[in-house]
Amino acid sequence: MTDLRQDFLDGMSFVAATVNVVATDGPAGRVGTTVSAMSSVSADTEKPTLLICVNDNSAGAAHIIENGVFTVNILRDDQSFVSDTFAGRYGDKGEAKFACAKWDKGSTGAPVLSGALASFDCRLIRDQLVGQHHVFFGEVQQVHLADKGKALIYANRAYSAAFRLPPARGQQSSDGYLPLSIACLSSFAPFHLPRLLMKIRDLHPGLEVDVLEGDQAQVAYMVETGEAMIGLMYDRDLPDALEGEALREQSPYALFAAEDPRAGSDTVSLHDLVDDPLVLLDQPLSREYVNGLFAAIGRDPNIAMRTASFELVRSLVGNGLGYSLLVTKPAGNISYDGKRLEIRPLKGRHDPVALALVRRQNGKLSEKAEDFSDICRAYFTGQQC
Repeated sequence: MTDLRQDFLDGMSFVAATVNVVATDGPAGRVGTTVSAMSSVSADTEKPTLLICVNDNSAGAAHIIENGVFTVNILRDDQSFVSDTFAGRYGDKGEAKFACAKWDKGSTGAPVLSGALASFDCRLIRDQLVGQHHVFFGEVQQVHLADKGKALIYANRAYSAAFRLPPARGQQSSDGYLPLSIACLSSFAPFHLPRLLMKIRDLHPGLEVDVLEGDQAQVAYMVETGEAMIGLMYDRDLPDALEGEALREQSPYALFAAEDPRAGSDTVSLHDLVDDPLVLLDQPLSREYVNGLFAAIGRDPNIAMRTASFELVRSLVGNGLGYSLLVTKPAGNISYDGKRLEIRPLKGRHDPVALALVRRQNGKLSEKAEDFSDICRAYFTGQQC
């Protein structure tokens, strides 16, 4: 793999896209595959047109060409299992993949996913092979739309997650209130977000709150595009379209298993850690921040394992498989699988990061979003709400 190709793939991983299942049926049989490369071409032709990109090696490419029809089904944010099934992550093949969901038949005869956010039923009008990918142009014959829902988003090689906090028990949804939408960094959401949600519910019992989780880049994207009114994330690498308000600074620390000899020290030095196996929290910003700490002393860390899961980092460390460098501090010192952990500050001065409240530049917040912002300011500065 050339450096340019890898740089291209890494760069494109930052592009957030809907997740779609492309399905076809006809003389070649029924098959489907998961794609993120889908785009509108024109709504001004005799019939609207769109395009999809499908790998030549995928099971779907040859079938689409022979059948001459396909559907593009945009998945809801609770349908990641459908995406994973058609991506082959569960081992299902061919017809067996379709058992994961209910399907109808479109006007072209291609399968339409029941419950999809939107489905475009298309006739193939052009096929252009670029590298190893077919660019299929489809003429839209029919569109199926859901009454409501949010799209499943894929960026930075991961899904963003969402859930809705309903009104308090016994409360009706407040008249005229649109749900408050909040995007939060997944690594610290479990430690702060539940209490913040309880506080906004106490203030507005009838308010519904849409909560979206993601990594640093995903949260920034959701606020920038307006999918979320407010973001809770770190104050680093914010896009120009966003403005951030620092709420609380957090300094880096070393995490060890309780039995690790270094856990007996008051502080530890990066120089003493650099050759030991590091369990890296492999999320945007987190990995760059840790690498930056070592770059400041002119060294490279010995990265033994990488994972995007904060709790898996803690469990790997707790089992003695390495140490980690983190900034988020949970309330307890026990890993997910019951291992005791020890936190030790780093020697010297190190650039801290701050939890930040993020919004669009010059964007006007709703009254409820302003109330939630005030709750965050009071909570993170230790004041009473």
